[in-house]
Amino acid sequence: MNFDFSDDQKLLKDQARKFLTDNCDTRAVRTIFEGDEPFDRGLWNKIIEMGWTGTTIPEEHGGLGLGHLELCVIAEELGRAIAPVPFSSSVYLATEALLIAGSDEQKAKYLPKLAAGEAIGTFATSEGRRRALPKNIQTSLSSGTLNGVKTPVPDGDVADFCVLAAKTNNDGNERSISLAVVDLNGSGVSREAVKTVDPSRSHAQITFKDAPAEVLGQEGEGWANIQKVLDRAAILTAFEQVGGADTCLSMATDYAKERYAFGRPIGSFQAIKHKLADMYVNNELARSNAYYGAWAVSNDAPELSIAAAGARVAACKAFDYASTENIQTHGGIGFTWEHDCHFYYKRARILSLGLGSSKVWKEKLVSQLELSNVA
Repeated sequence: MNFDFSDDQKLLKDQARKFLTDNCDTRAVRTIFEGDEPFDRGLWNKIIEMGWTGTTIPEEHGGLGLGHLELCVIAEELGRAIAPVPFSSSVYLATEALLIAGSDEQKAKYLPKLAAGEAIGTFATSEGRRRALPKNIQTSLSSGTLNGVKTPVPDGDVADFCVLAAKTNNDGNERSISLAVVDLNGSGVSREAVKTVDPSRSHAQITFKDAPAEVLGQEGEGWANIQKVLDRAAILTAFEQVGGADTCLSMATDYAKERYAFGRPIGSFQAIKHKLADMYVNNELARSNAYYGAWAVSNDAPELSIAAAGARVAACKAFDYASTENIQTHGGIGFTWEHDCHFYYKRARILSLGLGSSKVWKEKLVSQLELSNVA
């Protein structure tokens, strides 16, 4: 079983890194943090020109017709650059939902727009502090009209349409939930930006009041399809987290070599060595789990849910630890607004919550392992 990427995929990775090095440095991220724009529109337009928004979309719908492995290597480089663009919500989530659950007509309607960058999509299950479970979802779809509130919705303030979880009956079980797609620029929709720890990944509260909407896929299959979308998004996000964690390790290592204390580089002290070694070990464990996830998603393997949960848990831990210890390694300067360390810490925090917390995914991993043992 080969978990390595092909030469062509490695070439794509190198090209993506060069592109983002040239077009997305931390000054661009800082501009979003300190300005009013929700994302870097110039960078987003260039990403569209590169064709990345259509990576997994079939050629018949205007995409590149590539696979998830290619998207994984792009995701890692976007994470390395902490790119301030709505890529994950539109590509990992909305596009995946349409590919998994959409009818032929719905795919023909939305996928070409996503591939061409003419529309930004997003995906919503959460309705506030309560965990997104079938019994807790109150947003309802009846007779083609949608009512309810979704918050926080990633890139909900800039997206053109949203795929979301809505109840289509009052049974309160998984079969009561369907996926729906709604035009966010249409009637009955109001949006309000929500402040989060990471301004470079905008979120919104979206209120629906008799908003026109339609079921995505088959009614009653929403919850099962949501799990499929989240599994794929978890793996793609894990690559993004690995990329960010690697950058944190590089930043901390470089600083430890050049910062002197008591006449020696601080990297020569045992405490710093151990800190950097722990970062490296966490990063490599997360990378291994992400590679396993990439194999599983590209082959639609039976182990996909286990691989996704493992990748999610390991990547959250790695990026959280690396971003935290990067600040600690830099000392006092690392805590300042003027330094770049906090960009990675804030991105680590927002990515660790967007698809559900590590606790949720640990529970999922345990339950999936128990099921596999029973089988």
